[in-house]
Amino acid sequence: MYAKFFKRFIDIVVSLIALVLLSALFLVTGFIIKLVDLGPILFVSQRTGREGHIFDFYKFRSMPTTTDVVASDKLGEIKITWFGRFIRRSNLDELPQLWNILKGDMSIIGPRPSLISQTELIGLRKENGALGCRPGLTGLAQVNSYDDMPFDVKAKFDAEYAANITFLGDLKIFLKTFLYLAKPPPVY
Repeated sequence: MYAKFFKRFIDIVVSLIALVLLSALFLVTGFIIKLVDLGPILFVSQRTGREGHIFDFYKFRSMPTTTDVVASDKLGEIKITWFGRFIRRSNLDELPQLWNILKGDMSIIGPRPSLISQTELIGLRKENGALGCRPGLTGLAQVNSYDDMPFDVKAKFDAEYAANITFLGDLKIFLKTFLYLAKPPPVY
């Protein structure tokens, strides 16, 4: 019952309230991004969502406008602006995904949306049933050191989540996300 009805209702209510409450933070962040590196405020890339649906994925732009799209495990190979480092470390760069959640492309909790080039991960999620979930802003793999995991380990966490979607499970992942965010920043 929760996974089919209430989870989406919670996503809509929470994302709408968060978008309103954080609107001033959105404006300030966007203004600073423009000051640091002229160009778009948002970084938009295509990601793979529920059942393989491709959607536009939004983040605050943390890289210079000349930077190519790379997977999160390749972050050490790209240039990031000084403000980009701050918004990535604080996860402020993820806030525009609240719009993805409101639109229904994503959920608050679920497997992290993959790049469309990550065909191995997409295939593993299709095999284990996790591709049937809306991707999440955070999820079980994320609170277990997501960026350092090989695809098969990520897919196992995603499958575990997909097989056991409950309100208490989502709440536990949501709370663990704050512990994950408190970890020291990675060294690039």
